[in-house]
Amino acid sequence: MKSFYDIIAAKRDGKILSEKEISHFLGSYLEGSLKDYQMAAMLMAVFINKLNEDELKSWVENMLHSGDILDFSDIEAPVVDKHSTGGVGDKISIPLAPLLAVLGFHVPMISGRGLGHTGGTLDKLESIPGFSVNLSIEKFKKMVRENGLSLIGQTPEIAPLDKKLYALRDVTGTVESIPLIASSIMSKKMAEGIRGLILDVKVGKGAFMKNINMAEELAETMKNIGENLGVKVNVLFTDMNEPLGYCVGNSLEIIESVRVLRGEQIPQVTELVIEMAATLMLSFNLTDSLDEGRKKAAEKLKNGSAFDKFKEIVELQGGDPTAIDNTEKLPLCKKRIGIKAEKHGIIKEINALSFGKALVSLGGGRVTKEDTIDPGTGCFFHKKIGEKVNPGDIIYDIYY
Repeated sequence: MKSFYDIIAAKRDGKILSEKEISHFLGSYLEGSLKDYQMAAMLMAVFINKLNEDELKSWVENMLHSGDILDFSDIEAPVVDKHSTGGVGDKISIPLAPLLAVLGFHVPMISGRGLGHTGGTLDKLESIPGFSVNLSIEKFKKMVRENGLSLIGQTPEIAPLDKKLYALRDVTGTVESIPLIASSIMSKKMAEGIRGLILDVKVGKGAFMKNINMAEELAETMKNIGENLGVKVNVLFTDMNEPLGYCVGNSLEIIESVRVLRGEQIPQVTELVIEMAATLMLSFNLTDSLDEGRKKAAEKLKNGSAFDKFKEIVELQGGDPTAIDNTEKLPLCKKRIGIKAEKHGIIKEINALSFGKALVSLGGGRVTKEDTIDPGTGCFFHKKIGEKVNPGDIIYDIYY
């Protein structure tokens, strides 16, 4: 077997790695004999030279089988999940998961933390006082079976190799890589024992995929991985040229998610939540058409059943359900500054990437994998693209 150095050098030079070389390299990193700096070099080599189809297959299988694969085959109802490739203000998973649970799905949602300039579902959930994303795998499976939903972070049992790689990519400039993104997402999702997956592939300035060609390449890569493993994969391409909704920041995005679950029409957010639910319903023959599915999903938001399910899950996972009834109990920074318009005009652009980076600098994201999160920082937008402003109008508030 080649040395670690020789395997790294081979990928650096654009050569194709064998299944044995990939297994040896990734297995050694998982057990600790391969160091972070060596894996960082390999990640950069993959970032530059990519992985071919055979290499990617070996990479994914090593990540998937580095831990347990859950079995929900005893559940008759569809077991599904959703994943977003990452955006700014992207809180869709939080209202979507309880909505799916009351529409007849079971949702074993294993999510990630903030990556690069994008926020993470776990960081947002942890802004709810007491909420634990670190459940035992047994409690997680019990909740999925009995309550239809659980929202946790990666456990030691599920794709442990991905957990190590995910944290390292975040601080080594290797986030925006199609094979690394695809293998990370799909190894986790396939390990959940799901039968269906909906992918929200973000496109634009605030996404990792800056244009539709890159987005389509990533989507095709992930869809092929999933379908080769027997999972139905649906894909939606969504815009990330401006932050999603009005809020960016962990507590603020929980507040906005609660508003969606209460049946409010939040531009971009409510529509996307309903569309994803309807797409999954149609995929599993739970509705006769997309339009009928949209109506069923909207009714579950309007009648409060999705909101009640979210409160139930929050309480079961140790969170304070009264903070969902009264979101003023969520942590929010007391200092606030309003950025005002200086002249008449129309908002032409809100650079999602810049706001994502600004949130990290305020403490709402991570620069190193050891950093802690300040859940109370963030931005609230009073104006969105296309809206008129007058001198003195507040365009957005910064909480810091």
